[in-house]
Amino acid sequence: MSRLVSRLLIWGFTLLIAGLLFIAVAYLFLSPKLPSAESLRTVQLQIPLRVFSEEGLLMAEFGEKRRIPVTYDEIPYKLIEAFLAAEDDRFFQHPGVDYQGLIRAAYSLALTGEKAQGGSTITMQVARNFFLSNEKTYLRKINEIILSLEIENTLSKEEILALYLNKIFLGHRSYGVGAAADVYYGKRLEDLTLAQMAMLAGLPKAPSTTNPITSPERALNRRNYVLRRMLDVGYITQAEYQEALKEEVSARYHGREIEVYAPYVAEMVRTYIVDEYGELAYENGMRVFTTIKAKHQQASTKALQDALLAYDKRHGYRGAVAKVDLSELPDLAASELHLKDYSIIGSISPALVLSIENNVAQVFVKRLGQIELPFSAVSWAQPQLSANSMGPRPQTISDVLAVGDIVYLRALEEDSWQLAQIPEAQAALVSLASEDGAITSLQGGFDYFHSKFNRVTQSKRQPGSGFKPFVYSAALEKGYTAATVVNDAPVVFDDPGLENVWRPENYSGRFFGPTRLREALTHSRNLVSIRLLRDIGIAYTVDYVQRFGFTPEQVPANLSVALGSGNAAPLDMARAYATLANGGHLVNPYIISRIENSAGEVIMQTKPHKVCDNCAVPTEAISEEEALMQAELLGFYPAKQVITPQNAFIVNSMLRDVVKFGTGRQALSLNRNDLAGKTGTTNDQLDAWFNGYTPDLVAVGWVGFDNPRTLGRYETGGRAALPMWIDFMRVALADMPQHAFEQPVDMVTVRIDPQTGLLARPGDSDAIYETFHKDNVPAMRGGSSSTPDQDDSLIDLF
Repeated sequence: MSRLVSRLLIWGFTLLIAGLLFIAVAYLFLSPKLPSAESLRTVQLQIPLRVFSEEGLLMAEFGEKRRIPVTYDEIPYKLIEAFLAAEDDRFFQHPGVDYQGLIRAAYSLALTGEKAQGGSTITMQVARNFFLSNEKTYLRKINEIILSLEIENTLSKEEILALYLNKIFLGHRSYGVGAAADVYYGKRLEDLTLAQMAMLAGLPKAPSTTNPITSPERALNRRNYVLRRMLDVGYITQAEYQEALKEEVSARYHGREIEVYAPYVAEMVRTYIVDEYGELAYENGMRVFTTIKAKHQQASTKALQDALLAYDKRHGYRGAVAKVDLSELPDLAASELHLKDYSIIGSISPALVLSIENNVAQVFVKRLGQIELPFSAVSWAQPQLSANSMGPRPQTISDVLAVGDIVYLRALEEDSWQLAQIPEAQAALVSLASEDGAITSLQGGFDYFHSKFNRVTQSKRQPGSGFKPFVYSAALEKGYTAATVVNDAPVVFDDPGLENVWRPENYSGRFFGPTRLREALTHSRNLVSIRLLRDIGIAYTVDYVQRFGFTPEQVPANLSVALGSGNAAPLDMARAYATLANGGHLVNPYIISRIENSAGEVIMQTKPHKVCDNCAVPTEAISEEEALMQAELLGFYPAKQVITPQNAFIVNSMLRDVVKFGTGRQALSLNRNDLAGKTGTTNDQLDAWFNGYTPDLVAVGWVGFDNPRTLGRYETGGRAALPMWIDFMRVALADMPQHAFEQPVDMVTVRIDPQTGLLARPGDSDAIYETFHKDNVPAMRGGSSSTPDQDDSLIDLF
């Protein structure tokens, strides 16, 4: 027996020496080829690209992997104990490799002849997750062991645990415990219960198939196993164990909570970031902060959707979107199945008409359930016959709905619903700060997921009469005044730039004779604008309006440009009107204020062009390097003065009259004295605009069809677009005090004769006040005038 023992000891010692020699040789051979454990100190976890509002509210998240990194100190210790119990309860005792576990794995291999996953410590999982593949080979296991020993020599146990708990995949695109707590429970880690912590700790074994959403029963068994292990190793008491066992599975999928809904903005930002930083932007944790104000964005979305739905109702009902055969009343699941191909679009939801009785319809609304729809909810639905005509008003609900109809409904206040339909017309609404062009809201259509075309930036449409203020500004630069009289009378043009003889008219079809420019702009008189343009010169005007940011391609070189026959996107118009609002400075609209990396360090800070009355703006071109140095000192680029403050003030005063007395009168409902703006309506009502502002905030709204066709008779800018603008501004201006347009130097206000535009004589009872640049004050009747000579084309009555 002693001889056998001796032989066994010799063989054991020989095997030990051989094993140690093998490990030493393997280490010397493989170690130089393995990555350095030191690199884990600077490892870049894959974190999605996130987009935030000005206030830091989440607007969008882009990236395949959902991760919320947390530090070791932010992880509740009970959650750490849950993972240790499930994965590696000797973690704080072993040096990275648990030899007891390896012996158990080897013993299992000897008995079964099959390799098993067992024996891996948390440190070995870190080595595998960060540096190696998941293939089950002896070589990978040896590499894993060597790397684990290296990691333990380099990092503390706490650092290793933090890496592990932030890296592991836990199902449903969640990586790390922070994301998993959010995905499954919509909670932060510190708010999890013991049972929920145990559920997360049970996920690493099979995250895709044994999670509480995909397989609640299997996940529950795994959770209870983790709780039992926590009890066995002394992490929890018997009472805690029994209490946690009683807790039901409460997990459900929690999408990343979007706090500000702005998908058009999010897509603009995503496109820019990927163009600038490449596809890695989706996983390197960039945080993009925009200029979007949450309250402004929410108001613009609602105002636009309300305006389009109101327009749609004015033009009648086009009928159900589809019809299904309901031989039997469907149950909940069957009703949902019938609606599966129909999406919630904007503020309206698809619904299935189940039955109609006593002038009330029973309707199933997608994702909500069954509701009652009274006749009052459909009473507006006269059949649409054309853009300008509708059929008779319905008398009963059956005149509008039938069983099996799939329709759209809109939720109103107090849990009531109204019949609606997906608008065929579209709209755009954008607002920006006049002092630096920061975009505070942007809604590029009724619903992004129904149509991704961003009409704020991509839709180039005729601006109509909204372009007139820039023609008037050009005239003021030539010495005209708000009191200059121009004849509003019929005229025929044979312009070589136009295809046919042109007989322009006012929208009303009437003519008003000699008219002061202020009155003509207030009431949007077309013939006055055309005569004015002809007198100051087309070439001059095309060149002048480029001061407002328009390009030559946007401005046709013919007389029709006086009526806005060029093209502009709503953002172009907002930029141009900002120049008027801020006293004559050209700003560049921007939507990204800064970009941070995953560590919170600013890697890009926008330096906008900003109005700065006290800054010395070079009158001559300076080098790019000099401009950058100036911006570094100031934090922004001084915006260039492109029209005089005096010119801007007079145009602003005329556009304030548009709101007080003209086509923008509805805006008086806002009860403010600092509003200015201009409607725009193109021929045949193809486009409807309102361009309005205060000294601080500009907002432009447009309504039209993507494939241009008439909006219908009377659908002017004042009817189709202005209500949307008002609804937005009511919210956006609620916290902004009134701010008067400041009168610049060298301006004088005098009494004039409203018929001639000349100085009034003392005692004239019908005299009115008008403001002029001091060099352009008109003479009294019979005296000399400082305004330009008026040629026959302006004063003839034809």
